[in-house]
Amino acid sequence: MSPRPKIALDKQTIVIAAAQLANEQGSDRVTLALLAKKLNIKPPSLYNHFNGLPGLKRELALFSLEKLYNELEAEALEKSPGEESVLAITDAYLAFARENPGLYEFALSAPDPSDEKVNHAREKIVTLVLSKIKPFHFSDVEAIHAVRGLRSLMHGFASLEQKGGFGMPFDINESYRLAVQTFFRGMKKSG
Repeated sequence: MSPRPKIALDKQTIVIAAAQLANEQGSDRVTLALLAKKLNIKPPSLYNHFNGLPGLKRELALFSLEKLYNELEAEALEKSPGEESVLAITDAYLAFARENPGLYEFALSAPDPSDEKVNHAREKIVTLVLSKIKPFHFSDVEAIHAVRGLRSLMHGFASLEQKGGFGMPFDINESYRLAVQTFFRGMKKSG
C-alpha cells in the first residue's frame, strides 16, 4: 500500500473542507470519518485540531455565523439604514441559505447553547439588523420583536424552499419579495 501524501492542514483548511462537505451532502452527514476521507487523512489526525465531532460542529457553527454576518453586512453596508438596507439583508440571507444549504444548518444551531463565542457571533447578526431598522423608531422591545419576526420570515422561507415546499409554478423570488414587503408595511404601521 502506498503512503498517503503529506498534507499541511490547519484548522481553517479543515473547517472549509467540512463546510464544503456539509453543502454537498448535508449537515447531518458531516462525520470525522467522511471528512478525513475527503482530506485524504486518517480520522485520528482531526483530533489534533478539534475535540471530536462536537468540536468540529462548534467550529462549523462559528464559521457559518461569521460567513453569514459578513455577507449580510456587505450587502447592507452601502445602503442607508431603513427599508433599503433591510431588504438587502433579507436578499443576502436567502442567497446564503441557497448557496450554503448544509452550512446554513450549522448557522441555526450549535452543540452547546451556552457557548460564548457562538452566542457573540449570533448577537453580531442581531445587532446589525437592529442598526438597520432604527429609522422605524421602535422601542427596544418592539425592535427585538421586529428582528424576530423578520428572522422567522427569512428562515421559514429558506427552509420551505430547501425542502421543496414551493411546488406551484410561480416565481419564488417574487413570493419572497412580496412576503418581505408585506412585513415592512406592517412594521411601518406599528413603528
